[in-house]
Order: sequence, then C-alpha cells, then structure tokens
Amino acid sequence: MNNLLFEKYKLNSSITLANKIVMAPLTRCFADNDLVPTNKIAQYYARRADAGLIISEATIIDPLGQGYPNTPGIYTDAQIEGWKLATDAVHQQGGKIFCQLWHTGRVAHSIYTKQQPVAPSAVAWHGKVPRTAGLEYEMPHALTTQAVKQLVQKYIGAAKNAIKAGFDGVEIHGANGYLIDQFLRQDTNKRSDEYGGSETNRARFALEIVAGIIAAIGTDKVGIRLSPQAYVHLEYTNGDEQTYEYLLQQLSKKSICYVHLGAFNDQYIFDYLDGSKASEFIRKHYQGTFITCGSLYCCHRNYSDKK
Repeated sequence: MNNLLFEKYKLNSSITLANKIVMAPLTRCFADNDLVPTNKIAQYYARRADAGLIISEATIIDPLGQGYPNTPGIYTDAQIEGWKLATDAVHQQGGKIFCQLWHTGRVAHSIYTKQQPVAPSAVAWHGKVPRTAGLEYEMPHALTTQAVKQLVQKYIGAAKNAIKAGFDGVEIHGANGYLIDQFLRQDTNKRSDEYGGSETNRARFALEIVAGIIAAIGTDKVGIRLSPQAYVHLEYTNGDEQTYEYLLQQLSKKSICYVHLGAFNDQYIFDYLDGSKASEFIRKHYQGTFITCGSLYCCHRNYSDKK
C-alpha cells in the first residue's frame, strides 16, 4: 500500500489534514422532519473522524432545494445548532469536516417543497423521484435574473451558517446534475440573460457563488465538487466541455482549497473529455489540490501521489 496516502497534507496555510484520505459526501436521510441534524448524524460522523477530511452529506441551502426526504439543511437556527453536535463530535476525535452546500434545482419535488421546482430554464428531468411512491419529476419554473442573484446570496448565507455551526470549511456542490451543474449545461440552460448562452455566462452562477463565499469566509475554507462528465440527472451536449475548461481555469486563479470530482466510477473514458477519464480532464485544466473518487484502488499510483 502506498504510504503517501497516510502522510499529512497541507491544504493551505490554515488547514493541514492528518492524511490524504477523504470521506466523500453520502446522503444518509438522518435529519428530522424539520431537516435538523440529529444526534444520530453526530455519531455517524464521529465514527469516521480518522479520515483526513470528512465532507458532509449534501446540505440544503434553501427550502426549495430539497429533492430527497430528511436531508439536512443549513438555513435555520435549529439546523445550525443541530450541526454543532456533529462538528463538535468530529473535532473531539481530532478530525476535520466541511459542509457540502446543495440545491437540487429541477431535481427537487413539490412533495417536499410544497412549491414548483426552480431551475435555470423550464426543462424537466425524466423518470421517478427516489424514495417516493413512483412520483414523476415535475416541470421546473425558470428563475428570473433577480432570483438567480438571490440564490447566490443564499449560498453565501449558508456558508456563513456552516462556519457558525463549527465546520472547518464548505464544499460547493456543483456536480451530479443539481442546480449549479444545470447552469453549466446547454441541455438545461436555455437562458438569454447574463447567466446563459456562452460558456462564460453559463459558468457565471458558479463563479459568483465561489467569489461570494470566498469574500464571506475566506479562500482557505472553500472547495467545490464538479462532474464534467454528464452521467446523472442530465444529458451531454456538444460544447459543454468548453464551459468546464473555462470554469476550471478560473478556479485555478482563485486559490480555493480544492476541486473534487463527483463520480460513481472514474474508470470510464469520455470522448468528449479529450478522450480521457473525468479525473484526467480536471487535472489537465485545474492547477491546485484535486480530490478524486469512484472505484479507486490503493494500487493506482496516480490517486496516491501528492496531487
């Protein structure tokens, strides 16, 4: 086994990890009916505090962002207090934990939100909603330009709340076909305002969130998860990769903590990603700490080195 995995890793001047093993975010549905983290969540993360870094399960930034039952939020005082149980428990074991900030966009459902889902454009996803009695996904309401800007502020507010709750930092969930990913894709973003059209405009929502959170809590506490491969909740359109190239290049300039690949299996080759794996595509276009995941083995040297 490659001992490099167990060496300390300096993310930046303020955060050093005990090792290079990261617990990826995993939706557990352990929150109560008010989406408040419970003691069960605290115990769950405390048992995993030996990892160099824990990234929390996806955590809702706004009531309209819920697409699954009993997924925790970070937008009420009660939720902040609930998360303190988990962060305190992890810190007592010597661990570090980031909060993953999440809005599902068109993957939300009115069974949870009591309102029509919102998205970059009125383009519905197909299929059944998980953990429901066969409910279909709904047609989302296209966000106004003002509403997009308000959502940027809600991400920033959620990041501030995460720090209040004792998290060591935040990971912006920009992967897996959820709201931020929907802005990045031509299939889901048909907008004609400043948030649609060119790759620069499609990346604007993500970059405004990153910049706003950096200003609020510091660049040393901000990471982002991305999935340039279209594999869940959306379809690939020719040219999407150019948006990701631009986004990754811009992120390289911001000196954030890391970029994290969202993938179930990183062994697949994608012709539209320069004929490479998703992890190789990100590494090509992003200069900074990179976290990968998905069917990895200790014998894979590239996943055990200092990058």
